[in-house]
Amino acid sequence: MWGEARVVERIDWNDQLFTLKLSADIGDFIAGQFIKLSQHIEGKRVARAYSLVNAPSSDFVEVLAINVEGGMLSPNLQALKVGDRIDISTKAAGFMTLDELPNQGRHLWLFATGTAVGPFISMMRTAQPWSRFEKVILVYGVRHADDLAYFEELKSFKSLYPGQFELVTSVTREPYEGAINMRIPQGMLSGVIEAQIGVKLTAEDAQVMICGHPEMIKELNQLLLERGLAKNLRRAPGQITVEKYW
Repeated sequence: MWGEARVVERIDWNDQLFTLKLSADIGDFIAGQFIKLSQHIEGKRVARAYSLVNAPSSDFVEVLAINVEGGMLSPNLQALKVGDRIDISTKAAGFMTLDELPNQGRHLWLFATGTAVGPFISMMRTAQPWSRFEKVILVYGVRHADDLAYFEELKSFKSLYPGQFELVTSVTREPYEGAINMRIPQGMLSGVIEAQIGVKLTAEDAQVMICGHPEMIKELNQLLLERGLAKNLRRAPGQITVEKYW
């Protein structure tokens, strides 16, 4: 079912990456879920899924998007101005939520590339991860430094939750102070990520959520399986929860 959303604010992180804040009634949702945005284009409804970045308590809907070259919908989304309207699904969906994790593990590891950081920000804007885990570790991979959306807010979590929150950034196409200059799977395989924060990722301690580029997910998942971690299923609880972004 479709409702109407109105753009109330936008943030342009660079010339392709942007955030839309929307006034819309989507009902209750759980941090980590997604909605769909839609338009009629050339007589057909075109819809795409976008994770919610806002906390469930927020008064507005917030999505992080990128203008995909050749995309049918994303160029139109980037062209939206404050006051413009777009169709939105009236109910959020998705199972990549903290509620789906088994009640085991002291450390929450969040691995994201690009816009897939969005659902993790939604989670971190709630009390749930901070009350449940001793450590919350976000590993955030991008190509260029100006792709680091919400970077100032992410750094502020270190002040809000000192000793509990750890942030590792991976910038692959250019050197950037404080970031590792390699892809996330390489960073884990080499031990660089764990060395930077002084925390080991183990089957005994970790719950892992991975969201983003399919190749990153495939490589990182294999690495973790070789370490003795297992995919998290409702019928067989494990440590690895995954959501592909396309």
